[in-house]
Amino acid sequence: MAVGTVSNVSTGKPGASGAVFRAPAGTAVPTTVDAKLNEAFKALGYVSEDGLTNSNSAENDTGKAWGGDIVIAYQTEKPDTFQLTLLEVLNVDVHGVVYGSDNVTGTLTDGITITANSDEAEEGAWVFDMVMRNGVLKRIVVPNGKVIEMGDIVYSDSEMAGYELTIQAFPDAEGNTHYEYIKAA
Repeated sequence: MAVGTVSNVSTGKPGASGAVFRAPAGTAVPTTVDAKLNEAFKALGYVSEDGLTNSNSAENDTGKAWGGDIVIAYQTEKPDTFQLTLLEVLNVDVHGVVYGSDNVTGTLTDGITITANSDEAEEGAWVFDMVMRNGVLKRIVVPNGKVIEMGDIVYSDSEMAGYELTIQAFPDAEGNTHYEYIKAA
């Protein structure tokens, strides 16, 4: 009796050319694992060792009949979120994601100026590239996502600074919040 296929068990490591990319809302997104990214996508560099977490679980409620029997369960929402911590706190493109592209100017060489304010976060397209076991490629594409939560930023001589982000994926024109593409290399 076969219990499974060991070679189908995997981890997800960042792609060699980067793992997290973001472009302005409306940018054409790839539809295959190996399609070249639109040049509007900017690499956001290193991510913490916790990697990428996708929460895509439906939330449900129930209805009870007289006497207390649960007689129905219905979906109330189905959030699709991605959590990660961007580590490149000296990367101007990372600052644009965190604070808004209109609130970041300059370069690291000439000096970066960041304006923190209550402007609403920008929506954008996101791509997460991974290499699975045996070189299998995996790409997650979020056509429209927005940073909805940011963790505390800790500056310390004993831990790396980083931007812990939660990205909410929104439905595209087809009603899909994200796409996954997987292919053997």
